[in-house]
Amino acid sequence: MAKIIDGQKLARALRVDLLERADAIAARRGTPPGLAVILVGDDAASAVYVRNKIRACETAGIHSTCLRFPATVSNDELLATITELNEDAAIDGILVQLPLPPHIRLDQVLEAISVEKDVDGFHLYNVGGLVTGNTIFSPCTPYGVVKLLESENIAIEGQNVVVVGASNIVGKPMALMLMARDATVAICHAKTRDLAQFTILADILVVAAGVPGLIIPQMVKTGAVVIDVGINRLPDGRITGDVDFEGVSAKASCITPVPGGVGPMTVTMLLENTIASAERALARSARPLENMDS
Repeated sequence: MAKIIDGQKLARALRVDLLERADAIAARRGTPPGLAVILVGDDAASAVYVRNKIRACETAGIHSTCLRFPATVSNDELLATITELNEDAAIDGILVQLPLPPHIRLDQVLEAISVEKDVDGFHLYNVGGLVTGNTIFSPCTPYGVVKLLESENIAIEGQNVVVVGASNIVGKPMALMLMARDATVAICHAKTRDLAQFTILADILVVAAGVPGLIIPQMVKTGAVVIDVGINRLPDGRITGDVDFEGVSAKASCITPVPGGVGPMTVTMLLENTIASAERALARSARPLENMDS
């Protein structure tokens, strides 16, 4: 049976260090790292995600604030709010919970967020930076996957990686981040013909398609590392991933469970990005003083 990659255990360990870093920031500047979350509308799943993020902030020494807007909020009002948050020195990270109502210009909203506060890693600069290696913040879910692989000392360099799912949030940035670590990467999507002919070649298989049970044992190479990013709620209320966990566990060398795998790491990387943003802001504010002393 495959070794279970425990995302909850790793997340708990990382958050101990994050709390120490947050406390150090608060001691130096008098205020803790700050995260602002913008929630539009009354989508139940989005509300749960936001509550989880705010709860996680509390455990990591981050001050969080949630700005709620009705689904009828105008594009201009959202942009004005983001501008205010960009200028607020107490806010180190800005997160807009997706999805947004259809009348909101998502591209304008994401690009309005200061690159220095884009802790979700969705700004055009940060997305493009994944190609050149100059990104300030990596998107949280792919970042969490890389941390999981590193925690298990799983080699990435030279490995054949298949990413199933080509979203801008997970699939594409995941592929770029693994390519930057010298993996050979193939991206599959809804139009891919004969998905199994790709997945069977993967040393590392990352699945983020949003289709319950999409990956079955016959599609996985013996000894492969399988990372299941999918989170799907079945009609009976159970949460499941995109991988047939029981079947694939018998062939894989390592596998992430759902829940308890990638999910906790996504939130942890949001905390990491927020604290890193605060550390950068602190360094920028100290620089003129250092120059004066010299």
